[in-house]
Amino acid sequence: MKNIKMFLGIIVVIIIFFSCDNSNGRADGYGNFEATEITISAENNGKLLQFNVEEGEKLNINKFVGFIDTIPLSLKREQLENSKRVIASKSRGVLSQINVLNAQLKTAITNKKRVENLIKDNAGTQKQLDDITGEIDIIKQQRRSIETQNSPVVNELKNIDIQIKQIDDQIQKSKIINPVNGTVLVKYAEANEITTFGKPLYSIADLSTMQLRVYVSETRLTDIILGQEVVVKIDAGEGMKSYKGIISWIASESEFTPKIIQTKEERVGLVYAVKVDVKNDGGLKIGMPAEMWIKSNNNE
Repeated sequence: MKNIKMFLGIIVVIIIFFSCDNSNGRADGYGNFEATEITISAENNGKLLQFNVEEGEKLNINKFVGFIDTIPLSLKREQLENSKRVIASKSRGVLSQINVLNAQLKTAITNKKRVENLIKDNAGTQKQLDDITGEIDIIKQQRRSIETQNSPVVNELKNIDIQIKQIDDQIQKSKIINPVNGTVLVKYAEANEITTFGKPLYSIADLSTMQLRVYVSETRLTDIILGQEVVVKIDAGEGMKSYKGIISWIASESEFTPKIIQTKEERVGLVYAVKVDVKNDGGLKIGMPAEMWIKSNNNE
């Protein structure tokens, strides 16, 4: 009798267990892993003198990985500096003339004040005041004339400064600096090749966290929210390997199920794309198929 009661108890536990699990034995979403790939391109033209990048290599952000020949840019910069010195010497000559006129103007203004004071004391004449006033006007006209002559020289110096800054920017962009932390996926160029502006050099992606893009039916959409924890499974020998995933994005519009995901009958149905972030232990690769299981429907 005791054995019979124990047997009945086990049956009740099994019934309760399966009644609580409404899963049909299938995953809630199917898809493939992906990562955000960034293509690093040349920002200048010239010979790739150094390029230290290998496929599969992990690169840190701001790491120097190579440079493009900068000799033509350096020569052009030197030429601009020489032109700037020549033009600046002309400008200095003009400025010295302006300084002389400013000194004369200062003396003339002082003399005018002295004459005005003499007139107040009835010791000066109006002619003296008129003469000094006329002298001030002449000096001011001369100064304006010279300043007008110097204006094109000043503008030319400013244009050269702008050109030098542009050259400096090009020289800086001749250095190839890795912009993100990640793993090199593809290498498109080799050292000593001639490269051009915009030519791809290598592509890189951060593989530390992979994104699983899966497709969920409309009936299952209400069971997931952003930030929710789910289970991600991949093939591992004869079994499945599980990872913890976090839902990071849910599409706002439905689409037809991709043909590679579901059976022929289910391809006509509308589904929603979902992205799941999964920490990569080194076993996850771009394009690898995987399944997403909502925790409430998963027997772990």
